[in-house]
Amino acid sequence: MAGTIRSPLNKEELPQELVELRMQLELLPESIRQNLVPLCEKVSQIARLQARMVRIGQDAVDQLQFDLKYLVFDLEATRRERDEYRKQLEGI
Repeated sequence: MAGTIRSPLNKEELPQELVELRMQLELLPESIRQNLVPLCEKVSQIARLQARMVRIGQDAVDQLQFDLKYLVFDLEATRRERDEYRKQLEGI
């Protein structure tokens, strides 16, 4: 079909409503479609960018949680070592 949407529909990246909108655009006459398809493409790009930003943010939060657990473990180990050295010094 002439004038179809250029980018492939990736249902994993786009909300279902946006995928349905894009499919409905294909049913419109060419004159209307050529005005609406670019707008739909922009919205699709924004939705993909937003999803990517959310994934990046979630990855950052996950890494921060991991780092925090490591730091708490390290702090507890350091405190145990300090307490052992204190006991050794008191015993001298």
